[in-house]
Amino acid sequence: MAQALRPNTAGSLFATDGKPHPVQRALMATTLVLGVVAFVTAMFDSLHLLSSWAGLVGIVAGAYGQWISETTRERFFLILGLGASSVGFGLGMANGGLFGGLW
Repeated sequence: MAQALRPNTAGSLFATDGKPHPVQRALMATTLVLGVVAFVTAMFDSLHLLSSWAGLVGIVAGAYGQWISETTRERFFLILGLGASSVGFGLGMANGGLFGGLW
């Protein structure tokens, strides 16, 4: 009868193990925020510095987060942030790069 007391989270996309993961959550949030910033600022040519740097830092944070992630929820949101960071980084590099226009 012990099975009746446990929730069935094995089939859920956002399954968790019930333990706190503060480092993984911080990396997940950082990657998502940087991904959104990189993606949105990539739409403007004059913001290529912000877009490329936010994308680069988001890619590094997301890659490390993937390496230490423990649940499907963390991996799912890290992949969303990594994708947005990568697009923002690529468009930022195409519009001027990391140091374009500074020298």
